[in-house]
Amino acid sequence: MPRHLTGKVVIATHNPGKLREMQELLAPFGVEAVSAGELGLPVPEENGYMFSENAAIKAHAAAKATGLPALSDDSGLCVDALDGAPGLFTANWAGPNKDFPGAMARVERELQKRGVTAEGNRKAHFVSALVIAWPDGHEELFEGRVFGQVVWPPRGTQGFGYDPMFQPEGLDKTFGEISSEEKHGIDWSKPEPEALSHRARAFVRLAASCLRRI
Repeated sequence: MPRHLTGKVVIATHNPGKLREMQELLAPFGVEAVSAGELGLPVPEENGYMFSENAAIKAHAAAKATGLPALSDDSGLCVDALDGAPGLFTANWAGPNKDFPGAMARVERELQKRGVTAEGNRKAHFVSALVIAWPDGHEELFEGRVFGQVVWPPRGTQGFGYDPMFQPEGLDKTFGEISSEEKHGIDWSKPEPEALSHRARAFVRLAASCLRRI
């Protein structure tokens, strides 16, 4: 049975950009969010083989450490011509210093090695797996995807990570060129709320199951 999330939740991340997005998504539901980074929690080893497995590892670790429900996102960029890379290693490509400009340049280098030009197969998609875990071990999983293409050079300074090189289907702008409201804003007035980003699409499913608007 799905559980409702109320009160306080730990966002199992040390990524300030990801924390900011999750706090904005949770705001309409009156849920207080604090990050694993703010609490000084260690980063668990992410040794899963799927986004959902890594999200669960982080969520359960934070829930166990704090005695609070914990929400974790594991997400990544999957480029068709690179056989789905960087995929699970999306963050790893940026290295320990979180050099995402360098990571985006690596994506482009790998495409060039395979002969993929600006007019070639640059299809890609972002995946987000959201897991809520409770201290007693119960968990809920929700996933979202957004399809589009990678562009070069990167455009825009909004967002974080690979956003400046990802252009979603139906838009002529990258995630780096649109506001946070455009990227993950959700029109809750609709019977079936719509969202643009992968994380927001996963969150719509999470909200339908586990949250109540205030």
